[in-house]
Formats: sequence, C-alpha cells, structure tokens
Amino acid sequence: MADGGARRAYIGSFTTAGGRGILTAAVAPDSGALTVLDALNGLPDPSYLALSGDMLYAVSETPDGAVAAYRLDGDRIEPAGPPVRVGSGPTHLSVHAGHALTADYGSGSVTVVPLAAGGTLGERASGVLRHRGSGPVPQRQQGPHAHQVQPDPSGRWVVSVDLGTDSVQVCALQRGTVRLHREIPLPAGSGPRHLAFHPDGDRAYVLNELTPTVIVCRWDAGAGVLEPVTETCVLPDRPVGQAYPSGIVVSPDGRFVWTATRGQDLLSVLAIEGEGLGPVAAVPCGGVWPRALALSEGFLYVANERSGDVTWFAPDPETGLPRRGGSVEAPAASCVVFG
Repeated sequence: MADGGARRAYIGSFTTAGGRGILTAAVAPDSGALTVLDALNGLPDPSYLALSGDMLYAVSETPDGAVAAYRLDGDRIEPAGPPVRVGSGPTHLSVHAGHALTADYGSGSVTVVPLAAGGTLGERASGVLRHRGSGPVPQRQQGPHAHQVQPDPSGRWVVSVDLGTDSVQVCALQRGTVRLHREIPLPAGSGPRHLAFHPDGDRAYVLNELTPTVIVCRWDAGAGVLEPVTETCVLPDRPVGQAYPSGIVVSPDGRFVWTATRGQDLLSVLAIEGEGLGPVAAVPCGGVWPRALALSEGFLYVANERSGDVTWFAPDPETGLPRRGGSVEAPAASCVVFG
C-alpha cells in the first residue's frame, strides 16, 4: 500500500508481446477505477505476481524460469536482489510459511525458494517437486504441466494444479521442500488450470482449461483430502470455436463463483448452491483473451491479454452479474494484484 493509505494495483505482463513489465496503478476507492502511475521493466515476462507485506514477487515466464523480489516504497518498486532460477516456464507463485513457491508449467514442477530476513529471496531454490504423468490430449498433455500452486486456507497444506496430468497434488511444506501427500485424479482430458477455495474452507472449485467446466470438491483440511463431487459447464451455451477457461474467483460472502473464458471472451457467474453450482449467466469480459481475474473491495478485475487492458466490473450483490465500470490500457496484461 502506498504512503497515506492509498490503495495500489500491480499488473503483470508479457514483455515479449509488448508489455511494459510491472505496472503500478492507483485504485479509486469509490469506483474501483485504475490509473497507471509507473512501469518497471527489467524482468522478462513477469506474468504472475504475489504480494506479501511490503514485498512484491514476480515470476519470469521464460524457458529458463526465475522468480524475483521487489520492495515497495510508496509508489516506487525497487529490486531486492537478483532473480533466482526455478523451473521452466513458471506461470504462478504464492508466498507461504517463509517461502516463495512457483508452479513451473514447462518442467511440470513446483519449486521452493526460501525467504531471508526482510522478505528477500535466498540465493537458490531449496526444493523441487516434479510432477509425473500425462493425459489423453496429445497437443497439451504429453507430460506434466504445473499451472498453479497455493496454500490451503488452513495453512497446513500446499496444493498444486497440473493441466498435463489431470490432477491436483496435495503436499506438505517441510524443511524447505514440498512432499507429496496425496494426488487427486480428475476427469481425463479436463486439463485443470486453477483452483479457488470457498471462504468457509470446506470446498474447492477447480477450473478446467481443456473442457470448459468447474469441478466442485469437498476439502478436508484435517486429512488433506480433496474429493470431487460435481462438475458444471461454465458457459451457458455450447461454445463455437476456441473456449479456454483461465481465471476463477469466489465471492467473499461465498455466494458466487466467477470464471473467465478465453476465445469466447466471457465472464461467467455461477451461484453456489450447497455442494453444487447453479445456472450460468455470462457477459462480455470487456476485452480480448481474459487471462486472469482478481477481486478487490467489491470490484472484479479482468486482465485481458490480447486487447492489452485491465477492465473492472461491479458485480450485482443479489445476482452476481458483473456490470462493466471501465478499463485502463495495459499492453499484454497477464494478472493484477492489490495492496
């Protein structure tokens, strides 16, 4: 957060597609509108970001793969040491229990980098968990492709979602590495991409990229068990052409799930009904190729990669339907986080 309590957003991008690196934007408290203030370019393809206190972390989604740390000082972003090598093509990261964890799509792995005092990165990774397996879609599932890694709400477990193996890995973070506790298989060819937990911590919603569906799962934090229950299509009509779901978020009151689908360029809203999801409604995402979603202070934000913007919406509190508020230019936008 900037000096004086002003809220800030940080936008990742693909520099190889014309992105400006990491953008800093002011957030209007009444409308949720973003105004870009500055850009920091130096790390190739900082496609995913994570915040922890006054530190910002970014992956470099390149074949070599790296994670970098930055210190936030007002509206300035200052590099806090050199990047650290991780697996190939990292697409996601999270900060948990004194470590930065990256999901490495290209190498199908999760990499753990310890954090030093003050939140800077250690000199090298302390552990790597390599996923194993494949799926029935030859163009996308010839091997493992870890796409997301995050702690569960209890903080006891780390879960990683693998598009290539049609599975979710439940792991324990121990002595600087992640150790597999249980692998949960999902429908063959579904291509799971991201997972979001219900605010109650007893359910999880797995968004599939290769089939436009969400799988509702029970989550037992005590045992570290994820149990698939139901599956729901995220599109109201059978898609024509490309349909690749990307982002998923759950409303803080636990009533709605929102997803984004690339190719169709739609935001979908699903009502949470016990262990199921209700009928789908969809609205345009405000741009082209929505790569990621974020919620902040009652507003829903979409990073539209190919149209190069971040669009914000005000979801209706009763129906969950997003109402478009506006957009800001952000070339090759890939994600947005808030501090």
